[in-house]
Amino acid sequence: MDSFKDKTVVITGGATGIGFALAKRFGSEGAKIVIGEPRKNRLDKAIETLKHLGIETSAMVMDVTDPKSVEAFAEFAWNTYGAVHILINNAGISIGRSKMTDLPLEDLHRLFDVNFFGVWHGSAIFGKRMIEQGEEAAIYNLASENAFFNAITKSAPYIASKHAVRGLTEAMRDEFPDFVQVGMIVPGFVASEMTAGSEQFAMDADSFAEKVVEQVRAGEFYIVTHAYNIERIKPIHKAIEDAYARNAPRYDGDDEYDVPLLIERMRQKNL
Repeated sequence: MDSFKDKTVVITGGATGIGFALAKRFGSEGAKIVIGEPRKNRLDKAIETLKHLGIETSAMVMDVTDPKSVEAFAEFAWNTYGAVHILINNAGISIGRSKMTDLPLEDLHRLFDVNFFGVWHGSAIFGKRMIEQGEEAAIYNLASENAFFNAITKSAPYIASKHAVRGLTEAMRDEFPDFVQVGMIVPGFVASEMTAGSEQFAMDADSFAEKVVEQVRAGEFYIVTHAYNIERIKPIHKAIEDAYARNAPRYDGDDEYDVPLLIERMRQKNL
């Protein structure tokens, strides 16, 4: 997507933090911004700031955990601007750190309702409309460096939710038509409400947003920003390769159990 001018960009959780920084960055290029989240006071403040910057903006109080609310949000966006070209499934929460064996199940469900099912609802509801719209569009889901490696101890629920987002997004890439670009934004430590109290150690949200928007423009799937992350990722890939080399080494004809090839063979057989 070479230009964002006059494109409609919808951002869940777009009133603060990463979402707000992305709203400003896309808006600075002439995009029309639609933001949504449950806290009206945050939306009102964000709208005031964005309009002061000369950005055309609309907002709606909504809840990503409720499919009916997400459907209403989509209806609002299409009714307001006639089309949606980019969806950023940005809304997310964290919960207090604890051992997974001690975590109340209601806290786990609350976190997954936002971090995973919120992304699912946005992707499914907006995605269906984008496909019917039939023009170039994009959906980007907010994952985390924790989708690749464990950056924070005693955070199993958060880590699991971001791995789920990664799996969903990679599956979406295979399912969606080519004209709907799908990708995954992978923040590291970025200044936001979620990192309150340690902002001085985090990447500035506006700097982060600038890096993200340039990669969206280029059509990247993995939107990455924190250079040192690769040093955490390499040993994981190496450990996987080592496990296969020792316990399931390659051999002639070893594609006999490869699922994608088996499916294709069965398809060819049934033609």
